Amino acid sequence: MMAAEDSIFLGASRKPDDSYQRPEELLLRYGNRHGLVTGATGTGKTVTLQVLAEGFSNAGVPVFCADIKGDLSGIAMMGEAKDFLQKRAAEVRLDPYEFQEFPVIFWDLFGEQGHPVRATISEMGPLLLSRLMNLTDAQEGVMNIAFRIADEEGLLLLDMKDLQALLANLAERAPEIGARYGNVTKQSVGAIQRSLLILEQQGGNHFFGEPALRIDDLMRTTRDGRGAINVLAADKLMMSPRLYATFLLWLMSELFEVLPEVGDPDKPKLVFFFDEAHLLFDDAPKALVDRVEQVVRLIRSKGVGVYFVTQNPLDVPETVLAQLGNRVQHALRAYTPREQKAVKTAADTFRHNPDFNCATAITQLGTGEALVSTLEEKGVPSMVQRTLIRPPSSRLGPITPQERQDILSVSPVAGQYDQPIDRESAFEMLQKRAAEAQTAQQPQQQTRSQTGGGGGGGWTLPDFGSTPAPTSRTRKAPAPRTSNRQTVTEAAVKSVVRSVGSSIGRALVRGILGSLTRKR
Repeated sequence: MMAAEDSIFLGASRKPDDSYQRPEELLLRYGNRHGLVTGATGTGKTVTLQVLAEGFSNAGVPVFCADIKGDLSGIAMMGEAKDFLQKRAAEVRLDPYEFQEFPVIFWDLFGEQGHPVRATISEMGPLLLSRLMNLTDAQEGVMNIAFRIADEEGLLLLDMKDLQALLANLAERAPEIGARYGNVTKQSVGAIQRSLLILEQQGGNHFFGEPALRIDDLMRTTRDGRGAINVLAADKLMMSPRLYATFLLWLMSELFEVLPEVGDPDKPKLVFFFDEAHLLFDDAPKALVDRVEQVVRLIRSKGVGVYFVTQNPLDVPETVLAQLGNRVQHALRAYTPREQKAVKTAADTFRHNPDFNCATAITQLGTGEALVSTLEEKGVPSMVQRTLIRPPSSRLGPITPQERQDILSVSPVAGQYDQPIDRESAFEMLQKRAAEAQTAQQPQQQTRSQTGGGGGGGWTLPDFGSTPAPTSRTRKAPAPRTSNRQTVTEAAVKSVVRSVGSSIGRALVRGILGSLTRKR
């Protein structure tokens, strides 16, 4: 059984006596109605994801998915005939069972196993950055102020050093900015800077910068009409789960903002698989969950289908779960109360089938077997069916490092993202401003020096202006010093001057202290 041109063949459902019943398919015109693939570890979620990606690619739909364990990379290579694959193909009546390799573009936030993926600080925005760094409400407020100042003053925020420089500038100008936008404390700025340091150590400096990822490069098709499968190497990225989740949420948001409205197309413009979806919602503030719900609800009209892949249906909030029309439920365990609740939740979301008890079936499914319900005519969910998932046409398991390099060398985006670009942005602009301010202060410092600290004849303490040149009437022999040590006053004044970090600050202190002193 081969899928029709307007659908993806998922497998074959079984009758109560375990005999063949009918093919189970996902209609392409409802592919942008989103979906959910769940199941315990080892039950076949990755193979189901691979089958779906192959089907969308053959239909001319580009795909983006994350490779958590590295075994999804095999989709780039021709499949191999194996006994258990041939047996499954016969069971689901997949005839002929043809092997195939697919057009794959490998990506990697760290630039090690794929083309580098970068985004600018401005594109990420204050909300996602605050989520990424787990900032408090007060710290998030400072982050929003920083972005507002950058917009007003034309400061480009491209990489991490731009944001660090802006925050340092914010701390110096805290009174001025606080009067306009609210209190900006040095404690909040310091906390954000420490969080940035942690993010940098986790590899954030590889992600933020230019050239930034172009959405068009994720939506390529080959000359023979197949959609490119974009595979994000995520095995190392999973060591920084918050960075992984924030990146994928940013990508969804970019797709939502960049793509035009298309209504209900005959097939999706792009399908986005979000593996380990629980990482997006763990400890997420309500504002972030609301943002995800909004994107999922509205991005359908942009022609983008979002498919969450996770172990437990409880990982996805109900407001998001309600919008996922195509569902593949692999086996779940039911040993703990939470697992039992997950089974009941999964069973209750399916359209009832009188032939079997859905909750019981979920705990008895074998590897590569799932409960499947997809949208049928008029967008109505089909009755849930116990289904054997078809075998993939590409290789099961990972590719070798050499095979990966061979694919990268002929990639359609080879050379476009490999070398970082560091153009003039907030860091360089703020440095230039500081240098100009320092240069402007030098004549003022010289004037104060010549006038004795600005007080019309002040004390002649060290570092505070020059001693007026003695005239013939006032010239006296210098008094002998009894010691080379500084006086208490001299030491105190020098300590104050050293504590002021900038030349502007030093000039102010000199002027203030000079005006407080008088010649005896």
